[in-house]
Amino acid sequence: MKINVHAVHFDIDPKLVGFIQNKLNKLETFYDKFISGEVFLKLDKGDSNKIHKKHIEIKLSVPGNTIFAEEKGTTFEEATDLALEALKSQIKKFKDKRNEVEHKKREIPAEEEVVEDDF
Repeated sequence: MKINVHAVHFDIDPKLVGFIQNKLNKLETFYDKFISGEVFLKLDKGDSNKIHKKHIEIKLSVPGNTIFAEEKGTTFEEATDLALEALKSQIKKFKDKRNEVEHKKREIPAEEEVVEDDF
């Protein structure tokens, strides 16, 4: 899956990009039809200017839908792990819903041909 990582108002470490890419690639074990992904990394200022919360937003495109999660943590790695847990549950729900629709389509019998008799 192709993933674009964007750092808002700071320079990103290539190791962090690799970490995020590896984590998101593991999602393909749950669903293998991802089209693309976008990751936005932001620093949120806390009560004092010295403390920055790490904020991550992940948007994954799948056929016919978009899956989105955003989380905050003390590190980007922690925020990434939290967002991945949210994405996993969304992916499972998405797959279950899709499978229900496909299963219902198979259950609908084809309409029988009605033959009218002339009396």
